[in-house]
Amino acid sequence: MARGQRKPIEEKIREKEELIASLKTRLQAEEKELSQMQKEKQLKELEALSEMLEEADMTVAEAREILEQHIYDDEEESD
Repeated sequence: MARGQRKPIEEKIREKEELIASLKTRLQAEEKELSQMQKEKQLKELEALSEMLEEADMTVAEAREILEQHIYDDEEESD
């Protein structure tokens, strides 16, 4: 059974290098999109916390103090 002409190894190498370069470009684009999505999520979470503090008529400093005390209390209970 006759086969078509085989590609020279140099051509196979070039094609593989092109494929890898293309995949690297795609990966960079996907990583950039992921980073943007993570930043968007973080911003939404911060906005939700800000709204909660505003509704509770609390400052960030007051909330931080409460959280620090809570963490300290939990650490004391663990010991």
